[in-house]
Amino acid sequence: MAKREKGGFWVGCAAVLFYPLTWLGRSVYRGTDRIPLDGSALLVMNHVSHLDPAVDAVFVHRNRRVPRFMAKDSLFKVPIFGKILGGSGGIPVYRGTADARQSLSAAREALQSDKIVLIYPEGTITKDPDGWPMRARTGVARLALDTDAPIIPVARWGTNFIWDGYHKRFRPLPRKTVYVTVGEPMDLSAYRDKPQSNEVLREVTDLLMNRVRELLAEVRQEQAPAEFFLPSKAARKSKEQDGEAPS
Repeated sequence: MAKREKGGFWVGCAAVLFYPLTWLGRSVYRGTDRIPLDGSALLVMNHVSHLDPAVDAVFVHRNRRVPRFMAKDSLFKVPIFGKILGGSGGIPVYRGTADARQSLSAAREALQSDKIVLIYPEGTITKDPDGWPMRARTGVARLALDTDAPIIPVARWGTNFIWDGYHKRFRPLPRKTVYVTVGEPMDLSAYRDKPQSNEVLREVTDLLMNRVRELLAEVRQEQAPAEFFLPSKAARKSKEQDGEAPS
């Protein structure tokens, strides 16, 4: 059996906090042999619930690795949780600021140091009414193309039935099943020699998230939508419909 990656004090604190949260659901893991037992990897994941970080951290930890999350900088300010997140190697993401590139640099350094980095490219919990991935931010493509680490798509489903933050619903009973499915590493060799234009970054981002969406469709045993959900487009459509509605 492979030796467990050492995490230190704060990873131990995270385990004490997160493992009990995963007992709210029955975990079913698929494709775990695709998580490398040593060396780096970038896990590209969908995001459906505020419970996801705990579930995903435990998933990686059960595979004998220490997860490093890329997470909104505001989460690092949350009492106790923020301290644990930062102490265990979390990487704050500063959106729309001069520090945004620092986040990618920190993630690259972690990957170059043979760490496992987890990223939610959507940037927040999906606003798609049916729980499918939204159109993702292109930072994931920039990071994926700047590293030689394996880029591994992962889909998770079921946490949204336990904790639905948008609708403020917490339903631990009856216990739900939480699925985590790991895909094969993505081959991005066709893009590595291309200039990182906005078009290339968008194409790579959609390629990665399309694979995550395909894995999610397998888990849900449903047909995935042809396009990624765009909150701005949905908002415009809603306004147009409201304007057309009779008074």
